[in-house]
Amino acid sequence: MKKYKILVVGCGYVGLSNAILLAQQNNVHVFDINDERIQLLKEKKSPIHDDLISKFLLKDSLSLNFSRVEKVLYADADFVIISTPTNYDEKTNFFNTESVENVLKDVLSQNNRVSIIIKSTVPVGFTERMKEKFNYKKITFSPEFLREGRALQDNLHPSRIVIGDNSKESRVFAGLLKNAAEKKNIPIFYMSSTEAEASKLFANAYLAMRVVFFNELDSYSYMHQLDTKNIIDSISADPRIGEGYNNPSFGYGGYCLPKDVKQLQANYADVPNVLINSLDDANRKRKDFIAESIIKKKPKVVGVYRLTMKFGSDNFRESSIQGVIKRIKTKGIKVIIYEPMHEAAEFFDSEIIRDLNVFKKISDVVISNRMDHELFDVKHKVYTRDIFNSD
Repeated sequence: MKKYKILVVGCGYVGLSNAILLAQQNNVHVFDINDERIQLLKEKKSPIHDDLISKFLLKDSLSLNFSRVEKVLYADADFVIISTPTNYDEKTNFFNTESVENVLKDVLSQNNRVSIIIKSTVPVGFTERMKEKFNYKKITFSPEFLREGRALQDNLHPSRIVIGDNSKESRVFAGLLKNAAEKKNIPIFYMSSTEAEASKLFANAYLAMRVVFFNELDSYSYMHQLDTKNIIDSISADPRIGEGYNNPSFGYGGYCLPKDVKQLQANYADVPNVLINSLDDANRKRKDFIAESIIKKKPKVVGVYRLTMKFGSDNFRESSIQGVIKRIKTKGIKVIIYEPMHEAAEFFDSEIIRDLNVFKKISDVVISNRMDHELFDVKHKVYTRDIFNSD
């Protein structure tokens, strides 16, 4: 089997998990602008919380190297994977794709034969615009469907591989992903890049819709003194509904769902719809409901157990509990936080308590998006909507 030279730009969940996957059978070099991340990776330490990534980084069999982004030499690369961040810009109502475009410019200034694979999440139609802008056809969008903390696991056992092209080079790349995976019989979908971009946003919007649906079911049950679990167990037994994403929470959040939903809504500007545009509002209402339920308990001190969204994650970007914190604080209620992953002394002007026992003692109510064994001794204080102890 031929070994390809693959360059990966950006070593977050997407870039790093893809790099490790492909480095099992190819020569892979990863670049990032973050000195600290690169240094950790050179020491075979993962900069992100993912147990399997940490395990694989210790393998000597991987052909994997790491460097600062300034040193990138694209000239002899067979494939370049772009996995740089594309944050949603509230002012323009679109993703800020500047980092992706800068990499495209740099690559094509050095190499006019390379196949470029965009793994960053982008607006629908972006890849076709880039093909026209740079007058270069071998730019392909291939979306990722990864969970935080399980990124490499999801690449080794993918539900599907989506390739936004049907060229010879794109089929070779799909084969590289498939051959490096542990799962067999992986479905591969070839389509236009625009269709692949849409599939990414619609997949995450559907997951957001599931979260919203079961949260609203839980709000109804809570208000009418019904057992949420009984209702969810009953309806989830229907195979058309199933058990995925059915555990109530404080709302959807994290890196992907909020920004992908907003981007899809922006793409719907000239398309009649009700459901897609309702998701963000419904998620806000859930956080209102959660905050109001806590405020009604009239606590003097509310303790927030963890800022992270779910088990096995070190990311609390846009976590739903942050919205709950803000709402509680507007009522003048003191909020303290237990979050071992946060190094600062405060978060949102609320004190970080390092000692868990002190945190539990001070708190009148402890709120937790997901129940944890560390809270079992103060279960009578805990407010959570977690039913199945799962994400």
